[in-house]
Amino acid sequence: MKKPQLFLLHFAGGNCYSYQFMTPLLKGFEVVALELPGRGKRMNEPLLKNFSLAGRDIFYQVRSRLTGAPFIIYGHSLGAYLALRVAGLLQNASKSPAYLIVSGNAGPGEHTDTADLHLLPQDEFLVEVKKLGGMPQEFLEHNDLLAFFEPVLRADFQLSGRHGLEDEPPVNIPLFAMMGSEEEKNDRLANWGRFTTAAFNNAILEGNHFFIYKHPERIVNIINDCFTRVHVKP
Repeated sequence: MKKPQLFLLHFAGGNCYSYQFMTPLLKGFEVVALELPGRGKRMNEPLLKNFSLAGRDIFYQVRSRLTGAPFIIYGHSLGAYLALRVAGLLQNASKSPAYLIVSGNAGPGEHTDTADLHLLPQDEFLVEVKKLGGMPQEFLEHNDLLAFFEPVLRADFQLSGRHGLEDEPPVNIPLFAMMGSEEEKNDRLANWGRFTTAAFNNAILEGNHFFIYKHPERIVNIINDCFTRVHVKP
């Protein structure tokens, strides 16, 4: 019997390795960690700065990897926005995921003022990146690493800040949303509920924007519970 699939969509500046802290706990799934161009295994491809093109890129990747087994999509931060768009595209293609799981923001229409974050001068841009956490100080002070990753971060923040999903049609797919207890607008997490006509649940976990690193077991339990709710057990 084919394992259910779990497609993982990374956050801004992430890649297909971003969820390695969690994947050893997901033995019941075929884990498929995807990535946008310009990083990881796709380092030689040009960065995408248009959200619709990025959504299509991920959609084609998911569609090409489907095995016919039930699957879910999980995305954090930028990945959450992409997950919503991709879920809609898959639904329109009659290949709906069994569940959609998102984390790291309160959903379209509730984001903080980040639309022009990618346009800030370097010093101001790095201050904003530091506020999110999840990036070691040594990394930000290493000129060679910074020279490579700054364009990636700027492109991804442009995608995240200008996703245009505020009026995205809701999907008929169960949705579970998570945020960290220290994140701005976590009191608006229920906003994600307007983007599904199916079941909606949410949870606040202790931590900042990268709370996911502190709670791998809890997140895996949530993923398993979501499958149980739709009678699909990994």
